[in-house]
Amino acid sequence: MATLSARTRGRALESMASSVGPLDLLVIGGGITGAGVALDAATRGLRVALVEQGDLATGTSRWSSKLVHGGLRYLAKGDLRIARESAVERHHLMTSIAPHLISPLRQILPDRGERQSSVLRFGMRAADLLRRNAGTPSALLPPPSRLSVMETLGRCPTLSPAGLRSGISTTDGQLIDDARLVVAVARTAAAYGALICTYTRADRVDGRGATLSDVFTGESFDVGARMVVNATGVWSGAVDDSIAVQPSRGTHLVVDATALGNPTAALTVPVGKSLSRYVFALPAQLGRVYIGLTDVAALGAIPDVPTPDDSEIDFLLDAINPALTRTLDRSDIIGVYAGLRPLIDERGTPGAESDGLADVSRRHHVRVRGDGLVTVLGGKLTTYRRMAEDAVDAALTTTDLTAGECVTTTTALVGALRDQREQGLPASLVARFGGEAPKVVETATVDRPLDPIAPGIDVTRAEIEFAVTHEGAVGVDDVLHRRTRIGLVRRDADLSRPEIEKIVDRVLG
Repeated sequence: MATLSARTRGRALESMASSVGPLDLLVIGGGITGAGVALDAATRGLRVALVEQGDLATGTSRWSSKLVHGGLRYLAKGDLRIARESAVERHHLMTSIAPHLISPLRQILPDRGERQSSVLRFGMRAADLLRRNAGTPSALLPPPSRLSVMETLGRCPTLSPAGLRSGISTTDGQLIDDARLVVAVARTAAAYGALICTYTRADRVDGRGATLSDVFTGESFDVGARMVVNATGVWSGAVDDSIAVQPSRGTHLVVDATALGNPTAALTVPVGKSLSRYVFALPAQLGRVYIGLTDVAALGAIPDVPTPDDSEIDFLLDAINPALTRTLDRSDIIGVYAGLRPLIDERGTPGAESDGLADVSRRHHVRVRGDGLVTVLGGKLTTYRRMAEDAVDAALTTTDLTAGECVTTTTALVGALRDQREQGLPASLVARFGGEAPKVVETATVDRPLDPIAPGIDVTRAEIEFAVTHEGAVGVDDVLHRRTRIGLVRRDADLSRPEIEKIVDRVLG
């Protein structure tokens, strides 16, 4: 069953500790890549376990822009291969894998006659060609178009009309939430037999197993595996010391949607005179807008939760404000978040580029160490499925184990199939759970299941219970920060925490 809970976690640990034979595959890391590897391997008929020292989506996977990109950003940088791959993977996600979690998002660039407008129009047409080649229908992702000034201002109400000629519009995919995608992939892997163990630390990892420790009890045991995949992202170097990782940081601001007039499209603004770098304001769930994105070196130790610099906040405000009629300032910011992109440090490596760091946050790398340990590194959220496929293929070359072909391009995640009983349920609930929305309500034992967890926050009480009984949350922070995104705004977290604590304590006993 596609159920994760404290009980299934305990059973999975017991199963591995008492097993007389090795696993087929051990996956280290519970982000989108690790969850994707576990699903890929499980659907090939392999005996798989995934371990994560924290919660699912604790790291980089929950700090993205929540977009499923089709390649426009990469075309702007001249990377046709990754642009094509992105368009193909977006197609799989939006049509087969997770159509319930991804919606078309109109993106608008104000046309004031600058050179960037002409360049971006050409890029949009090229990206639309990739969409057509991937087979994504125009009914799902309409082709680029030009909007009138009135249409543009109607969708982006606080956009400055000064010198505005039109709006250059395209569409891309937007996730309701990135952490929800990770949880859905992990739960689907569990439905195919994968053991999912959060709060389980892996030490002494090599190509044939690891020592696992229960973070809660401290109990440890050794587990053998015919294959091991390191999918720990920016922490890859801690598992495989032959890899030197130096991350960069991408920061987003969170503002109340009312501060921008409740936009219904994403606003895209060039940074200065750049032809390839933009800042965007993305309307999101819970009445929020995300403004991003920075790209700065993150020096020093890798933190569990990255913290933006003041200079990044200033950069984003300075970049977005020239396009607006109402200037945003720090008082408008209700939250901030930052994620780390893996940069692999190849300085000193024979044949490395002279400029030192090689950015692999867009292109993924799969490495096989001499003892058989496979590390998959880099990439991005949109292409996680392809990364997972490549990692499992590489792992299979290290053993004589046989497995089925990859089928994840057509493997639907939990909730992807529609349910007629969704009608009459809150739209926000359906957006987060798709075909599982009726189950969330029907399995609830909490009183007033469809009431909001707190005034003004459209997360229901039933969703909190479901996070614990079916989605593997084992504490309040798991619910606040990863099963819901209430925790992105401290005032919302403070408002919701008392009731969430009551529900979680009651369910966990």
